[in-house]
Amino acid sequence: MKIDYRINAVKSYINWDYFYYAWGVHNKPAEEKQKLRNEAESMLLNCRKQYQTHAVFLLLDANSNGDDILLSNGIRLPFLRQQHGEPCLCLADYIRPQSAGQTDKIGIFATSVDIGMEQDFDHDPYEKMMMQLLADRLAEATAERLHKEVRQTYWGYAREEHLSMNELHIETFQGIRPAVGYPSLPDTSLNFLLDEVLDMQQIGIRLTESGAMKPHASVSGLMFAHPQARYFDVGKIDEIQLQDYAHRRGLPVETMRGFLAANLR
Repeated sequence: MKIDYRINAVKSYINWDYFYYAWGVHNKPAEEKQKLRNEAESMLLNCRKQYQTHAVFLLLDANSNGDDILLSNGIRLPFLRQQHGEPCLCLADYIRPQSAGQTDKIGIFATSVDIGMEQDFDHDPYEKMMMQLLADRLAEATAERLHKEVRQTYWGYAREEHLSMNELHIETFQGIRPAVGYPSLPDTSLNFLLDEVLDMQQIGIRLTESGAMKPHASVSGLMFAHPQARYFDVGKIDEIQLQDYAHRRGLPVETMRGFLAANLR
């Protein structure tokens, strides 16, 4: 399903703390942060009719098989398992195993913004930086709103959920939505598999050779409903796991070594 959002429809979902971190003012006085936010909100007000944000998602039947998740459309998504601490988590742990004889469900999504938000402000370096950071926040805010709508309506496993915006931002809801490139999902090449499922181009996303998304202000990932699902950091992996993952990913080990360089011991 594809959904387009007006800026006013997602603005309230912006997590301004990350905006302040991006500007490097998170430790500054409240007055300075408020001044910057006022400027940002004024810019959003001025462009609210010109630009939109976009989302695409699918809910699919799925089962886990070892450290892989098998989608009902035949695509296999491989994942990495923590090699340190306990209980050595893997995202596949949050999907019912194939051996259980029952299917589970998983959400796959991508969000983005109109490319003009990244290209239409080259004439003014300050406005360009401001709009780029706002575009990043709007893509994340769109993912936040989409996830809420999926939980309450489309998937509907949390129809009675009533959370404040602060509770949404600190993720007190049931389930998780790990994004590609983040600690539990570090392999950006997974975007190529997600693109096969979603056709990200329908919301204007194209992938680079490394699996990075353009516009830069884009988010892709998965949605899990398991009550015990939580975020974690895969951390460092060894050569054995790299080779196993490359085999399951269906790519040469040296190719995967490039994608997972930051995770190698």
